Amino acid sequence: MRRGRGPQKTPTKVLTTIRLDADVIAFFRAQGAGYQSRINDELKRVKERGLTTGSTATARKRAAR
Repeated sequence: MRRGRGPQKTPTKVLTTIRLDADVIAFFRAQGAGYQSRINDELKRVKERGLTTGSTATARKRAAR
């Protein structure tokens, strides 16, 4: 007997593995079902704000080396 949704007609997400700190997972799981979607939403917000390159202070420290 096969379980699950089966193949999506137009997949919008990619199956991947990511290692996160246990306290991060615990925080999102404590909020109830859908924790993976909430993690995805938070990562999208970071991407949209352009915070993927680090802070200005970090960039200045690297430049000073």
